[in-house]
Amino acid sequence: MNPIEGLIYGLGMSLTPEILIAAVVAALVGTLIGVLPGLGPVAGASLVLPLTFVYEPAIGIILIAGIYIGAQYGGSTTSILLNIPGEASAIPATFDGYPMTKKGRAGAALVIVAVGAFIASTIALALLLLSAPFVTGLAISFGPPEYFALTAGGLFLLARISGARAGAGIGVSLLPMLIGLAMATVGTEPTQNVQRFTFGSLDLTLGLQLAPVAVGLYGISEIMIMLEERIRGPKVPKVRIKELVPSRAEWRESLAPWGRGSILGFVFGLLPIPSATMSAFASYRMEQAISKHPERFGKGAVPGLAGPEAANAAAAVGSMVPVLMLGLPFSATLALAVSAMTVQGIQPGPLLMEQHPDIFWTVIAALLIANVALLILNVPLAGVWVRVLQTPRHILVPVIVILAMIGSYSLNGNMLDVYVMVAMGLVGYVMRKMGFGLAALLVGLVLGPLIEKYFIQGMLISGGATSYFVSTPVSAIVWGLVVFFTVFSGIQAIRGARKARRDRAELSATTARDHEPVA
Repeated sequence: MNPIEGLIYGLGMSLTPEILIAAVVAALVGTLIGVLPGLGPVAGASLVLPLTFVYEPAIGIILIAGIYIGAQYGGSTTSILLNIPGEASAIPATFDGYPMTKKGRAGAALVIVAVGAFIASTIALALLLLSAPFVTGLAISFGPPEYFALTAGGLFLLARISGARAGAGIGVSLLPMLIGLAMATVGTEPTQNVQRFTFGSLDLTLGLQLAPVAVGLYGISEIMIMLEERIRGPKVPKVRIKELVPSRAEWRESLAPWGRGSILGFVFGLLPIPSATMSAFASYRMEQAISKHPERFGKGAVPGLAGPEAANAAAAVGSMVPVLMLGLPFSATLALAVSAMTVQGIQPGPLLMEQHPDIFWTVIAALLIANVALLILNVPLAGVWVRVLQTPRHILVPVIVILAMIGSYSLNGNMLDVYVMVAMGLVGYVMRKMGFGLAALLVGLVLGPLIEKYFIQGMLISGGATSYFVSTPVSAIVWGLVVFFTVFSGIQAIRGARKARRDRAELSATTARDHEPVA
């Protein structure tokens, strides 16, 4: 069926009570997770992952994808109201969103974000429908060289871009990725049926479960940081109903940035990078560069809020393309969506549209419904989210910990998963304190078995010739891009280190002059 027929078919399937409720609830829960401190889309999706095993596969994917999309909006709410980004992708919202709040335009800023997210997600879904036949046809022709390049090269690129603090060496930036790949080897080796790193434990023969690892890395480590900092509940500004209507000038200034951000975000979503974060920053720089009044940015400029938030929302939808059509998740949250599908025997990839059209088109249509729910419900509920932000920490922390333990234990009814969750919480805490990123670790855990699978297949087909992995145009292009971006990021890191040394030298010289005795 063509995209229009598929969408109509999916809408018919998604309007059943079960799918409809799942889409609306996922959007609301995602917003709540984005608003609440101590949670995020990864930890929130991990908590609901056990529920996805009970229902049909489409509901499981919708729950996780809806939470992912809703959390992007929720994270921006704290950026606008408190200057505290709920997610890295919401950082650009602090640049002009919080200044708008200080000017008394908090309600208008929240509506601009909500409407922009709906428009961007709708445009991105339309682009997804148009690109689906092309991407599927291309992916069907892929073999081990192409998939190995996309998995291994994409993971390497993700680690280099998001793996560590600025200026860190390559070894530091790749450490989370290597830990994730090492954890992926725990269990039974697929080709020889040999147990690896199980230490005689039958529970480890199935490998490390993704949900407890994700909950520990993101949820428990965040709780530890919250307890360490002992931050009191923030003072949240009041948002009145009459303040929720943007002025005509604000509507007019939002239209073009919404369109540009939608296209930019969708393109970024296709790439093996932290797409939501990078597209939001790229959109902000683009809007600032083309603006006739760049001096207004950082002081409450509407384009500086509308563009990045549209790019953020579009990237979340665009990142569904490699998941559904290639079976390759390049974000930690969507890695959980792949897990929810494979557990129920559904293999995401180029044949998903043909073998399971009901699942594919239902998910697409349900995402559209979830976006409508976000628009209709979140604007009137702006005051509710403001009150949620005032939840005392002594109530919030125990609830999150209890939910995390229940979610981890319910996977297999095994205490080992709870122990893994606690251990990964400690690992995540230490890594975050040292400035490491965690996404590459979690994605490495998911892509590790696929990388091993395609590598073994390629070696068997080629008789051990490693040149086989760059023998096709697609694989050669992917590895070429990996080399280019690796060299480019290395040059940028060297320039940044040199600039930092020059700044320190100038500061030292200035300090020395200031302390010279006056003759």
